Amino acid sequence: MCGIVGWIAFRHDLEQERPTLDAMTDTMVCRGPDAGGTWVSPRAALGHRRLSVIDLEGGVQPMTVDTPDGPVVLTYSGEAYNFRELRDELRRRGHEFRTSSDTEVVLRGYLEWGEEVADHLLGMFALGIWDGRTERLVLLRDQLGIKPLYVYETEDGVLFGSEAKALLAHPAVEAVVDQDGFREMMGFVKEPGVAVWRGMREVRPGTMLIVDRSGARERVYWRLEVGEHQDDTETTVRRVRELLEDSVERQLVADVPLCLLLSGGLDSSALTALAGRRLAEEGRQVRTFTVDFEQPDAFRADELRGSPDAPFAREVVDHVGTLHSDIRLDHRKLADPEVRRAVIRARDLPFGFGEGDNSLYLLFKAIREHSTVALSGESADETFGGYSWFHQPEIQRSATFPWVAPLVPTELYRQELTLNTLDLPGYLAQRWSDAVARLPSRPCEDAHERRMRELCYVHVTSALGTLLDRKDRMSMAVGLEVRVPICDHRLVQYVFNTPWSMKTFDGREKSLLRAAVRDLLPASVANRPKGHYPLTQELSYVGALQRQVGELLSDDHRAVEFFERAALATAVRGKPEAVRREERDAFERVLDLAVWMDLYNPTIKLS
Repeated sequence: MCGIVGWIAFRHDLEQERPTLDAMTDTMVCRGPDAGGTWVSPRAALGHRRLSVIDLEGGVQPMTVDTPDGPVVLTYSGEAYNFRELRDELRRRGHEFRTSSDTEVVLRGYLEWGEEVADHLLGMFALGIWDGRTERLVLLRDQLGIKPLYVYETEDGVLFGSEAKALLAHPAVEAVVDQDGFREMMGFVKEPGVAVWRGMREVRPGTMLIVDRSGARERVYWRLEVGEHQDDTETTVRRVRELLEDSVERQLVADVPLCLLLSGGLDSSALTALAGRRLAEEGRQVRTFTVDFEQPDAFRADELRGSPDAPFAREVVDHVGTLHSDIRLDHRKLADPEVRRAVIRARDLPFGFGEGDNSLYLLFKAIREHSTVALSGESADETFGGYSWFHQPEIQRSATFPWVAPLVPTELYRQELTLNTLDLPGYLAQRWSDAVARLPSRPCEDAHERRMRELCYVHVTSALGTLLDRKDRMSMAVGLEVRVPICDHRLVQYVFNTPWSMKTFDGREKSLLRAAVRDLLPASVANRPKGHYPLTQELSYVGALQRQVGELLSDDHRAVEFFERAALATAVRGKPEAVRREERDAFERVLDLAVWMDLYNPTIKLS
């Protein structure tokens, strides 16, 4: 995994701009701590920071192939999990390879197939190819948007990078957030292609952007397609298992230590069991990590978490035979302002998951001491219908993003801001309409099936993007590559077209996934209800938040102006055990916002 940057300019000489390219590339050191490089020509300047995972010696970038008509240069982040098959095919077509890296496979794949190389790639990737033969740039992002890729169009070309901070390091890019950007920050919807910073956008998942002297054009090479599902339930379960096994096997390939994130839930336990079986065939043992907190005996069930993770994770460890470690997090570290600063610097934005981001960052930092690659279970809930609200009739009937209300403490935001200036309800309603309008209808589909397909669609295309971005930023901030086998676009596409009755054929959530892996797991784990990512229940953490927000109020920090000051002040003075969830979430938001403002000094234009 790596960080990429680039600058294309058709009307001035970039060979004079090395200091700016270096500054942009240096912002990506956290993503690529092992090596760095740049390539500069009059029209194109590419930078790269490398986290070495496959072919540690040979995968140096930017990677160049000189042709009689000009150089073709690649800067690439990610993994092509089918690179071995592609290399064999390219060799049959006459290509010779200098390295054993997937980077060279991607580059030579472009030389062979041009833009159609996108149709051959299976994996997670964001890349830029400068084709000196035609003086054009090809930017490409993976099918589900696992790896980020930002662009900013200039007067005579384009800037691009793995993160917004790389573009913000360029003098032409101002740190401005306008009204739509602020809405996007607050909404937890992640509209495909939208970036918060003015003038900046993301390359959409499954899309390439081609830039030449005539301008920029998009080409969609993959999207979720609506079709008739032909397989019966038994066949479908078997096919899900086959796709999972293939995805896990491909993603176990690495030349560095690898592990799995194990929560004891269905998703991570399934991946652990599949990986354990595959590695055992090679005489290897899978390594696992579980996050936990100091004073775990104080666990109290709530509407999001019915049971602690550790006992279920231990059952999987014993069942599979993994080399396991518990990572115990202390509430004082979770509340450390320096940890929050590191998290916001990694995200480039506020309004994330607060303590959940801090926890994930600390977990990954601890794992990085042992492993360079980790496998995680993202997209299972979005793909298989795992969230509780999928199964609530009132949510099924409503036309809204069901995850927004639990995440946004609207009563503590300044009402004039959310209801009048930003019209957040109207913005979210429009986003919902836009999202479902992109979903093609299917002939003879009844209203309930259509609604459930809409819910599944917006979860994969909107909710999943937020979680993938979070996982990418927190992991790459410490130089850890996280792979997500359930995000295999073949699996997501296949399950998407299964009818809702099949997704819930056993009367529960994630029926197809559970049936596909039940034989691999302890019964208690296979039957465990969905639980969300754990948060500390230590009241001292809440008290620390109260003190820190109190300091913002005393200092009259400009972040406070976006919240109801009186409500915040009242919540700060209350006993920690009396703080409501909405108040705790608001504490996280205002602290994140304050750190972001201090770090980036953004200009905010809401009118």
